[in-house]
Amino acid sequence: MESASIIARMINRRLTPRLIHLLDRSPAVALLGPRQVGKTTLALEIGEARPSLYLDLESDADRARLSEPELYLAAHADELVILDEVHRMPGIFQILRGLIDRGRRIGLKTGRFLLLGSASMDLLHQSGESLAGRIAYLELTPIDILEAGSDQAARLWVRGGFPESLLADTDADSLRWRLDFIRTYLERDIPQFGTRIAAEALRRLWTMLAHHQSGLLNAADFARSLGVDGKTVASYLDLLVDLLLVRRLPPWHTNVGKRLVKSPKIYVRDSGLVHALLGLRDQEAILGHPIAGASWEGFVLETLIGAAPPGTEPSFYRTSAGAEIDLLLALPNGRVWAIEIKRSLSPKVEKGFHLACEDLRPERKIIVYPGTERFPLSHGVEAADLTTTAQALSTS
Repeated sequence: MESASIIARMINRRLTPRLIHLLDRSPAVALLGPRQVGKTTLALEIGEARPSLYLDLESDADRARLSEPELYLAAHADELVILDEVHRMPGIFQILRGLIDRGRRIGLKTGRFLLLGSASMDLLHQSGESLAGRIAYLELTPIDILEAGSDQAARLWVRGGFPESLLADTDADSLRWRLDFIRTYLERDIPQFGTRIAAEALRRLWTMLAHHQSGLLNAADFARSLGVDGKTVASYLDLLVDLLLVRRLPPWHTNVGKRLVKSPKIYVRDSGLVHALLGLRDQEAILGHPIAGASWEGFVLETLIGAAPPGTEPSFYRTSAGAEIDLLLALPNGRVWAIEIKRSLSPKVEKGFHLACEDLRPERKIIVYPGTERFPLSHGVEAADLTTTAQALSTS
């Protein structure tokens, strides 16, 4: 039987054309995403189509090859150099800057370096200081419904989109992989970033966030539960956000003359990790748990944000008077889509959604539900399945 990693290579990642486009126009591209999301697989596929060199900076042998990085990399100036887990050598960015600038003077202007990182913080901070104007950024998210196919929607929701989890032989194997993934992050990966946080404290917060999926952030409540102060909770949460594992969805910020909720909503980004943190082994267990609706909301939200055009700004809308929209997508062309998310085969439009749409007047008003048909509802609202909505967003 083929391993999950081999099968994953057969899934066409939607990011591939954009990654190639940026490599053909920029000297360096940073491909960001959590561990095990498929960055290395995608990078090696790109490397097969052009002269390339792959270096894993977690490998002692590859790190030894870079004992004199400037000399070594200069000898491979005519190749795409792929540096995996580049945060392990933060000093490399200043060297890359010099190599890129020298290369430009002799006509080597694009496709020099592809940098892979498991977190946003180190790459965005370090490369932003050293490679300004020389680097483009992309985020690779877990496999989504447009890549796996609409017939995999239930499996994607239950297992999440990490390839090894999604493509495991059984639900039990998938859950075991996710539990190992969580433990490895807590015990090995996070300390590699130089962050001194007790693994058990971070696990407790991560689990609390899963229980609180789609809720408003109240750091004081988390602090009381953990027995720490609010600043500590904020630093833990910042870390999980920087590791691309948790999303803080901001409230709509445009002045509409209403009293708006100002706290962000919080989501564990991968639904499979939500279920693993809560010990939910399969769909039957999830449907019998109070988290089912919030988990579905997070799954839909991440899918649609990932499908939206680059530059789209996601938020939610809620007023003190009860007007509410689960997801607002402000597209780069100035259009706004209002998305309500329902875990029901007979979705109904709530009064709060109508009130919110009267305030904002979005171009499209959609209720995403787990069915397969698309049909109109009252007041210009339409009900649509997740795949249809994601496809419409991706081409808008």
